[in-house]
Amino acid sequence: MRRLDCPGFARTATGLALCLAGTVHAATWQVEPGGAIARLADAVRQAGDGDTILVASGDYHGDVGVITQKRLTIRGVGQRPVFHADGRHAEGKAQWVLRDGELTVENLAFIGTRVPDGNGAGIRFEAGHLVLRRCAFLDNQMGLLTNNVETARLEIEDSEFGNAPGVPGKLEHLLYIGRIASASVVGSHFHGGHTGHLIKSRAARTWLAYNMIVDGPGGSASYEVDLPNGGIATLLGNTIGQSELTQNNTVVAFGAEGQPWPVSRLVLAHNTLLSPALPESRFLRLWPERLPADTAVYALNNLTVGAGAFAPLAGAPAGRFGGNHALPMPPDSDQARLARIIGDTDRFPAVPARLPDGTDLAPQAEFVWPAGRMPLAARLHWSAGAFQR
Repeated sequence: MRRLDCPGFARTATGLALCLAGTVHAATWQVEPGGAIARLADAVRQAGDGDTILVASGDYHGDVGVITQKRLTIRGVGQRPVFHADGRHAEGKAQWVLRDGELTVENLAFIGTRVPDGNGAGIRFEAGHLVLRRCAFLDNQMGLLTNNVETARLEIEDSEFGNAPGVPGKLEHLLYIGRIASASVVGSHFHGGHTGHLIKSRAARTWLAYNMIVDGPGGSASYEVDLPNGGIATLLGNTIGQSELTQNNTVVAFGAEGQPWPVSRLVLAHNTLLSPALPESRFLRLWPERLPADTAVYALNNLTVGAGAFAPLAGAPAGRFGGNHALPMPPDSDQARLARIIGDTDRFPAVPARLPDGTDLAPQAEFVWPAGRMPLAARLHWSAGAFQR
């Protein structure tokens, strides 16, 4: 039930009238299996702008819908609640379609979305500003998919995207960001792609920091990070790696499809880039002829592991390459390989790294398993790569 916040002095007829005419304040709605409100869809239908919906732990099946509120928070409580599509979808798009608003979604999992056109997402974000924290998107045709709305903003923190279903003939991206104003992804884990890319962003500004973007055993993604339209992109402190089954020999791609944005710049700093079994791999591929003429690329203090090219290319835009180091691929299993690489980081000193505008490119955090990040204290001497020891 909605509630009024009436002042304690409303004891007279005049005071009561002022109270009843007062502002309706935000309400909190409880969703739990077997409760008075057992489905998120029912809570969404009743909630107003500014409300909060708390979802209890449990499994929710075929619970789908469209969110039209201008302000809404949906938060899983305790062990992460799991939403199973079970063949249901909203508008042929996703389990949940977020129409337009200031929306926050926390601590929920979305599993198994399928729609007829093959683009079934856990969440379809159409417009507005979405903040996503500690969520999981697994076994969906698309993990999260946005529309092309150039005012939209997306922030993802400490979340997991993985286990593309691997439908033959389908291009499955774990995260597909359209032409929006900005996208930020931090402390998140991407794994188990199929044919499509782990992260594809067409945003005017893309910020990827302290993520584990490693396809892993059985994954068969193409690019691990695809920035097809350029834009202002910063990749800081990520571990980004192909699998042996990759569909493409490029790890990070920038500008492959040309420019909808008038300004482009790529910064890669303190990343660890992995290519396990492809001697002709490119850790970074640019298409300078398709980007603005003044595009600059700054690649500083990265650690490349495996056989592959990572150097300024002929005709590449302006910028700076420095402090990058290379390691051969250790002959270990996947987790042991990462542990050995992390242990080697202090062998490779970093160079001082700032952009021309003074922006410091030293990392402020690093990824922690299975998803999240921990802060790093400032230090005088840094190592190349995503981990500091």
